[in-house]
Amino acid sequence: METTLIKSDDLITLWGIIVVWAAVSIYLEQRYKWAGKISGAIIALIGALILSNIGVIPTESPVYDAIWAFIIPLAIPLLLFHVNFKKIWQESGRLLIIFLISSIGTVAGTILSFFLLKNHIPYLDKIGAMMSGSYIGGGVNFAAMAAKFEPPGEMVSATVVADNLLMALYFIVLMAIPSIQFFRKHFSHPHVLEVEKQEETGEGRTLAEGFWKRKDISLKDIALSVGTAFFLVIIAFKLADFLAGILPSGEDVNFFFNLVSGLFGDRYLVLTTLTFLALALFPKYFESINGSQEIGTFLIYLFFVVIGVPASIPLIIQSAPLLLIFVAIIVLLNMVISLTVGKVLKYDLEEILVVSNANIGGPTTAAAMAIAKGWRNLIGPVLVVGTIGYIIGNYIGTTLGLWFATFM
Repeated sequence: METTLIKSDDLITLWGIIVVWAAVSIYLEQRYKWAGKISGAIIALIGALILSNIGVIPTESPVYDAIWAFIIPLAIPLLLFHVNFKKIWQESGRLLIIFLISSIGTVAGTILSFFLLKNHIPYLDKIGAMMSGSYIGGGVNFAAMAAKFEPPGEMVSATVVADNLLMALYFIVLMAIPSIQFFRKHFSHPHVLEVEKQEETGEGRTLAEGFWKRKDISLKDIALSVGTAFFLVIIAFKLADFLAGILPSGEDVNFFFNLVSGLFGDRYLVLTTLTFLALALFPKYFESINGSQEIGTFLIYLFFVVIGVPASIPLIIQSAPLLLIFVAIIVLLNMVISLTVGKVLKYDLEEILVVSNANIGGPTTAAAMAIAKGWRNLIGPVLVVGTIGYIIGNYIGTTLGLWFATFM
């Protein structure tokens, strides 16, 4: 029985709350300096977290599923329309190294967390497999590992709740780090400086308002932006589904074929690649469209509202508080190793943060963060690199799960 004020099937009200709160978050960010420092994305996330935890909105609804299924795919090409795609391929190779290092952080965190808590949490070998896979490639791998190792349903549900709460808190931390003086002092941060320079040259009460100053946008711009994005999404998803159906994959297929199938059959990677191809073939067309960045960013704010919704604090306290500690150790070690090695290898702070996000939340959440922060040149690369996590995450999760089982 649902005990929330708004029921999960009250679709129009839930859509209204998400859209209105996203609008309020953007307004606050651009109207007040304190909100600008926090960022509208964090305001959107925290507001939703509060609403779900005080019982106003449910933690599950078809509306939230629709945001993941339709809004995010539309936002990605819209934000790429004015990106320098030549830089994307240069940055992708650079990001791959730090992404793999960040993945090592996840593995180390999972191993440490398992041996600390294996005597206190049942089925931790299976949960360890699920979370190591998930924190290298995102929720896609969580589902794959859960299906493979088949832990009891109640343990899967409790782990999902712990994961949702931890993810919401982690995104808040990641979004806040670029504003903390310690990190700005010890890491290079050219993307942050570029955004701040653009903001300062604009007119407005806050830096965000200066950055998002009013532009000339016509009805034709809106029509072409949304229409082109929809067209690319349809073609990309159909093509990815077709390739996934004909390319061999599975436990009986070797690593190379699984890699090829995972890459060419992944909807988001095909969508990104197709968008890059369109940008290369029709540069004048995309340069002539105004407003795609604004529309795409607003859609991403809807996504940030939805991220905060499933993080039920009372539920995790009641069901499995130790699971929250388990996943927190993994995420903490991922972040520490990513930042430490990234500093030694002289990576920019923004690069380290987006690849850590890509590990823990998957490429779509990492792209959403880059969009919200205005790091446009990192959007495409992190989508490309983050998709690799879909492939290696399943292999690593399987390996750790089988190894952990020998200690249970």
